[in-house]
Amino acid sequence: MSQNRNNPPARGLNGLKENWNKDLISGLLVFLLALPLSLGIAKASGFPAAMGVLTAMIGGLFTSFFKVSEMTIKGPAAGLITVAASAIAEFGADEKAWHIVCAVIVLMAILQIAFGFLKFGSLSDFFPHTAVHGMLAAIGIIIMAKQIPVLLGTEPEYYKGEGPLELIRDIPKFITHAHWRIAAIGLVGLVILFSLPKVKSELMKKVPAPMLVLLVAIPYSLYMHFSDTEPGYSLVKIGDFWGSVGIHVDFSMIGTFAFWKYVLMFLFVSSLESLLTVKAMDNLDPYRRESDYNGDLKAQGAGNALSGLLGGLPMISEVVRSSANITFGAQTKWSNFFHGIFLLLAMFFLIPVIEMIPNAALAAMLIFAGYRLAAPKEFVHVYHIGKEQLAIFLTTIIITLAEDLLLGVVAGILVKIIFHFFNGAPLKSLFKANYKQIEQGESTVIKVEGSAVFSNLLGFKKMLMDLPNEGKVKFDLTNTLLIDHSFLSFITHFAREYQHKGGEFEVIGLEGHRPLSPHPLATRKRIKAA
Repeated sequence: MSQNRNNPPARGLNGLKENWNKDLISGLLVFLLALPLSLGIAKASGFPAAMGVLTAMIGGLFTSFFKVSEMTIKGPAAGLITVAASAIAEFGADEKAWHIVCAVIVLMAILQIAFGFLKFGSLSDFFPHTAVHGMLAAIGIIIMAKQIPVLLGTEPEYYKGEGPLELIRDIPKFITHAHWRIAAIGLVGLVILFSLPKVKSELMKKVPAPMLVLLVAIPYSLYMHFSDTEPGYSLVKIGDFWGSVGIHVDFSMIGTFAFWKYVLMFLFVSSLESLLTVKAMDNLDPYRRESDYNGDLKAQGAGNALSGLLGGLPMISEVVRSSANITFGAQTKWSNFFHGIFLLLAMFFLIPVIEMIPNAALAAMLIFAGYRLAAPKEFVHVYHIGKEQLAIFLTTIIITLAEDLLLGVVAGILVKIIFHFFNGAPLKSLFKANYKQIEQGESTVIKVEGSAVFSNLLGFKKMLMDLPNEGKVKFDLTNTLLIDHSFLSFITHFAREYQHKGGEFEVIGLEGHRPLSPHPLATRKRIKAA
């Protein structure tokens, strides 16, 4: 076991005293990444741009005092743009619509807090990996489609009210009507964002790419006199930030189906994406600290309640900023707090500079964020896991683009269940964890019957979490008819973490199963006896 695991940083105020210098530096660097992204996400969501900064501020200054994951950064996320923008459009695309959506966020936040107290944090394990990745890829495609006309400087009336498929269809029209003085800085921003990760210079790698884009975009807008020569939509508008901070909720639509539809969509997407990020950051944390998922969910809900009340967006544990936080050397959750401090100072002293940022530069950052979610390698990766996984992935994407996120994920889950049924999983075993737990001296043998799949994973997880930390466990899959990709991913990760804690955990019985692809975590069917 590594020294890091044995000597993690202190938590709470003791952690602040011990590591304030490292967390301060990481918080500053994350701030440089968060500021432009928060502005862009808010604008793309249909909110005033400054409300993105307010959301990130609350995510840093407020949630840090809760029992949150040590390494995550809380703030607005690209993954919620689609839901927020759709809600704004459905409620009228005006200031009243913004206030109604803020009320939606407050109600969602209350449910999120309740879910934390009800210990629903583990429910993220129910959703199959491939359907979740399909949802995120669809979000990425939608983000790119919505931001292409912004990057090109196309006048908003050319794409107002268009859905994802219409936006993709109209890309040639946006190019034809591009405003090339504006588009130039957007295209340069894309080149920087896609090229910087390939630069071998260690110094350049330490510079947040979005900040480098701003270092080019702001002087360009000044040199080209954007404020005098270009349309009003070409630059970020903040206005009187402190004058606009207040109570911004309108519950007048609370009795409608649309209101509650978006409460559920925000709740589903924000909670699931945030919990998945917390899980991913725990794996990247050099000290391998385990987060309290339910505590993090409560903190996220409290932050969302305050954010929605004051006019902000929903927040999550955001993956890009959180992974950068680890890379920058953060030690505790106080790096999140410091990033909030720097955002607060920016709203006091940097608003005139922020209003020099071309919206095309923010669009480039969002297109890059969308590309990361829907990159071709994601499709190739899913195909390598199995053709049936690709079918689930594509179904989720197509239905999401054509309808909405909830229907897309439901469609992906239904396709997965159908595949499981036709691959020999008994219907009654799809939702029930069927196993026998046998004590053999100092060892525990868990014999799994029926199927081991995403839909009965929670039952297995509850049993496994009750095992003693330093025991000897054999997880026997010999008689299991079907083991899916989600379950194999979970049990492989669980075995690794159990061993890190000092126990012994061995998965046996897989040699009697045929994988559906060469991938080590591919779905496996039991080979029928001759």
